[in-house]
Amino acid sequence: MPAPQPTPLAAMSYRVLALAAAAILLNGCGSDAPANPNGAPPPAPVSTLIATPADIAVSFSYPARLYGAREVEIRPRVSGILLKRNYVEGTAVQAGESLFQIDPVPFETALARAEADLAAARARLDQTRREAARLKPLVAVKAAPQRDYDDAVSAQAIANADLLAARASARQARLNLGYTKVASPISGISARAQQPEGSLLAGPESLLTVVTQTDPLQVRFGLPDTDRARIEGELARGALKFTHGNTFSVALSRRDGSRLDATATLSFTDVRIDPRTGSSEAQAELPNPAQRLHPGEFVRVHLEGVVRPNAIAVPQRAVLEGPQGRFVYLAVDGKAAQRPVTPMEWVGDTVIVDGLAAGDEVIVDGVLKIGPGAPVAATPPADGAAKPGA
Repeated sequence: MPAPQPTPLAAMSYRVLALAAAAILLNGCGSDAPANPNGAPPPAPVSTLIATPADIAVSFSYPARLYGAREVEIRPRVSGILLKRNYVEGTAVQAGESLFQIDPVPFETALARAEADLAAARARLDQTRREAARLKPLVAVKAAPQRDYDDAVSAQAIANADLLAARASARQARLNLGYTKVASPISGISARAQQPEGSLLAGPESLLTVVTQTDPLQVRFGLPDTDRARIEGELARGALKFTHGNTFSVALSRRDGSRLDATATLSFTDVRIDPRTGSSEAQAELPNPAQRLHPGEFVRVHLEGVVRPNAIAVPQRAVLEGPQGRFVYLAVDGKAAQRPVTPMEWVGDTVIVDGLAAGDEVIVDGVLKIGPGAPVAATPPADGAAKPGA
């Protein structure tokens, strides 16, 4: 009996399988890729640095504003017609310099009347003294009644009181005349005049101008209560230490980041906390002899002069964010290992962290292409990054 013949479909399947087997054999024989007997990926190239503790200088920065050391509103003490402005607006004025002149004529008249009243009071007192002196011996010999002498003595006392009142009136009139010259109580820079010549001034209610003392300036800023409590606590337990004395040095920078040459001195810290802002007001005094800084200008305050002893800092790019918080990768036995850290302060391009120990090999570059347990090939940082604390 003859053998059965394969169908056309089955014959085609045999040919496809044979071709596939031949292709696999050819590809396996002609491939140049190295075989990895363990099936593990090659180590990822990373750069590392060794964590080294050091005393690292830190600073605390806050927005601030400049104010004049003293800012005085110039107001007249008497009412009258403003005759003249004696200064150039916007220029420096000296303490005691006359800035405005009020019409003095009414006050000169009042002074003359007060001096006349004073002279009359002196004359009445002299008259009562003579009358009392004349009656005293007459009363002694019973030539005049005691009552007349008593009246003379009383009249003398009243005249003496009138003289004192007249002297006070004359002194006040003399003061009022002097007040017609409105002088600056401080040296500083004058502002624009608020009242033109010819205005009727209503005494202290009328603002004439403002004089601001610009050397030194006051730097005022808010110190958050959380920062204040943290800094005081760390100073108390030695986590922060002053480098000179027991106070901060104050450096300033403009809003564009440029540092100012002058340094300020911390002069005041309020013990009260403003409930609206949650901060206490602090103030520093800043020399300004060249008048390059102006009241109202915004700056940034840097509280310096402290170090964090035995601290470890790493480049900011080495600190990553994960579901459990901040961490860094360490190279441990040729593999990447996660280490949780807590950032403390940023210092330039580095960040001081809590959670590392001396000698830890921190992965700086290549962190985005590895994971926990990934094999790594460590090299020093390619950009020459400084060691922490250097």
